[in-house]
Amino acid sequence: MAPAGGPVSASGPVGKPVRGAARRRGPHGLVRRLLAPFGTLAAVVAAFAFVGLVDPNEPGHYPACPLLALTGVFCPACGGLRSAHAVAHGDLVTAAGANALAVAGYAAFALFWAAWAVRAARGRPTAGPRPGAAHWWALGGLLLAFTAVRNLPFGEGLIP
Repeated sequence: MAPAGGPVSASGPVGKPVRGAARRRGPHGLVRRLLAPFGTLAAVVAAFAFVGLVDPNEPGHYPACPLLALTGVFCPACGGLRSAHAVAHGDLVTAAGANALAVAGYAAFALFWAAWAVRAARGRPTAGPRPGAAHWWALGGLLLAFTAVRNLPFGEGLIP
C-alpha cells in the first residue's frame, strides 16, 4: 500500500523530481555545498603561504612589474606581493604601506567569502546579486584614481 500522497521512490515522490536544498540535505549535501568555498579558501591560503615563505622584498624571486620597468609608472598592483607577504606575517601596517588598495581587496574578499560560505552551509543560493555595469565602471575609476594619485608628487605615501 502506497503512503498518502502517492508512491515514493528513493529520490522523492514518483513523478515529481526533488529539487534544490531538499535534495542536498544531510552531511553529504553539506560537504558538497561547502566544497567550492573551502576549495577557494584553500587556494588563497596556499598562495598567501607561498608569498609568505618566498620574500618578494629580496630581488630575484619574482619578476618585475612590466609597466614600472618600461615606463617608471606604478600600476595599481605594484607592491601587491609585498603587501601579501606582510599580511601573511600579520603586519597590516606594512601591508597597507606597500599597497593599501590590495589590503582593502583582501578584506573585501574575506567578507564576500564569509557570506558565500554561510549561504552555502545553509543551503541557500550562493549566486547573490551580480555587479552591474555601474559597479565595474566604479571599480575601474577607483583603480585609475589610485594609480594616478600614487604617481603624483602628493601621493608619495601610496608608493610601495
